Amino acid sequence: MSDRSVSKQSQEKKWYTVIAPEQFDRAELGETTADEPEQLYNRTIETTLGELQDNASENNTKLTFRITDVGSDAVYTEFVEHELTRDYLRSLVRHGSSKIESFETILTSDDYRIQIQPVAFTTKKADHSQERAIRRTMTDIVRETAQEHTFNEVIDSIVEGRLSSAIYAEAKTIYPLRRVEIQKLTLEARPDEVAEEEDTSVDVAEDDVDVE
Repeated sequence: MSDRSVSKQSQEKKWYTVIAPEQFDRAELGETTADEPEQLYNRTIETTLGELQDNASENNTKLTFRITDVGSDAVYTEFVEHELTRDYLRSLVRHGSSKIESFETILTSDDYRIQIQPVAFTTKKADHSQERAIRRTMTDIVRETAQEHTFNEVIDSIVEGRLSSAIYAEAKTIYPLRRVEIQKLTLEARPDEVAEEEDTSVDVAEDDVDVE
């Protein structure tokens, strides 16, 4: 390909400013480029909470957004994932202590299906019954929080540390804890996708009914 052709292709590309959702104050996430606007839909953008908040201490939290709308010179996103870095999680592990994890897939009060993964670190080695009790407490609090709050409210409670604090306060009565974190939150399906899946499952169930 000639330099002229490469230059022409480069000129045809257009740059767009990437905008975070309203709950993240519509902050600018950077820029992205495309030949055609249609190419931008569903593209994911990664950043850190530290970059959004201009706070280096939060750089251990990765955030992922997905482009859902394209304007004349800007693209708009939805939140899809919150995840702690592996290096940060490894730094929390101590010899002679327990790491207790849970994986919960739940519907929020406004019918978003999400997966939340809390993790607790004890001060010393807990026995199996204590680990089960802590895991059960994490499960109960996560499920109650998600089912009683909207998707955006759940995100806020995780980003602001309120959900992990609630788990810590309850679970430390079972066995001394050093720290509780929400290591990952993932958006699995929007309300329209959840409804479509439910309609499909109903159709399948009806097809399976024997007609005498």
